[in-house]
Amino acid sequence: MASSKERFIGLEWLRFFLGLYIVIFHTLHNYPSIRSWSGYVTDLGFFSTSTFFILSGFLLAHVYLNDKHEMREPARSFMTKRFANLYPIHIGSCLLAMAVSAGVGYLALTAQDAGTSLRFVLYDVNNDTGIVNPEALRHTMGDFELWFNVVLNVFMLHAWNPYYLTFNPPSWSISALFFFYLTFPFIAPRLMKIKRTRLAILLTNLVYLVPPLLVVAFTPYDMPETGILHRNPIIRLPEFIAGILLCAFYMQQKNAGQLLKRQGKLALALYIAVCCLVATWLLEHGRAWYYLLHNGLLLTAEMALIYLCVHIPTPDSKRLTKFAGRLGGASLPMFALHVPLYVIFTRSEQILKGEPSLCADNLRLCLAAAGTSSIWLYPVYLLITIILCILFQEQFVVRIRRWILSWMLPTAPVRNKTHAERMADPQEPR
Repeated sequence: MASSKERFIGLEWLRFFLGLYIVIFHTLHNYPSIRSWSGYVTDLGFFSTSTFFILSGFLLAHVYLNDKHEMREPARSFMTKRFANLYPIHIGSCLLAMAVSAGVGYLALTAQDAGTSLRFVLYDVNNDTGIVNPEALRHTMGDFELWFNVVLNVFMLHAWNPYYLTFNPPSWSISALFFFYLTFPFIAPRLMKIKRTRLAILLTNLVYLVPPLLVVAFTPYDMPETGILHRNPIIRLPEFIAGILLCAFYMQQKNAGQLLKRQGKLALALYIAVCCLVATWLLEHGRAWYYLLHNGLLLTAEMALIYLCVHIPTPDSKRLTKFAGRLGGASLPMFALHVPLYVIFTRSEQILKGEPSLCADNLRLCLAAAGTSSIWLYPVYLLITIILCILFQEQFVVRIRRWILSWMLPTAPVRNKTHAERMADPQEPR
């Protein structure tokens, strides 16, 4: 059964560009010279994370359910493999981020860097508090908070903290994915059996919009409601469910011979473009729109993007297919590693633009002479990030994953994976 699974080369490219966009979303705004227009590029960064969650549901349903919509392996085996996929990425990136945070605070190249530490966090709000009183959002964790959040990170539970993000902020998405994976064996077989998938998707979207509507109606956009909407796994679960339903819809359309033709593809692409343009415009017209767009209003556009990419044919070139697979496999490491890598890159750039020769004799003078980072070297950072994430995935994550599986599933038969299975395992080399 698994060997006959359809290949989706378009989803490999999509995964890569989703990872790349989240990198740009979190880093491009740091250059003052382009802040007048960079927001138009990065304002919809959350579109990338939501699409990735939907895509995860789609791929898992495609790969791990048979023709009878049953799990092709026991739930324990499935969950163990999911854990082995995520944990090396999370722990590796978290340790790197913690080391970078401590190093930046010690070097203190800027006044902002001097306040950096493992204990420093920012409260999550979506109101004017940060403008009126920035200090109100700055918080230094005490000993109990610090160790409590260490425990949350060790067990990939940190997305459940609604007040602030710790250590490696973007890794909350890994925590949410882990929760989604735990639910998959129980919900996916039932969802895939639904016949009226359009209605199910509509109801899922409406349910997803309830929390932001309640927050808009009854709260001052403060905490913890902002953090809950942003990353609480239960609140974000409808995106994962939508991906499973999208897979069911695709299979129904395929079996009925009703996949998209050229005009349908153009219409879907136009719909996605219009949704993104309108969303960018709405974000400038009140903070309530951020909640609504972040949690539900763009769900159909995100699903449409995946559905469109599903229709991209696989090229004849095996080399290009393999290359796309390696890039797609690096997507989740890009989500997790890009912030510490950006800090390392920009601080190194600043030192090299100053008087690096002083560093050997007088570190403080060397740091005092540091220059500023430049937007012109930003493409170099993006290229380095892509390369390092590919290497991190193939040389570190896969090895740790195999060790975990040999320990937790010692009796599991060893076999070569199909292309479809490797897509569902983004850390497996192509």
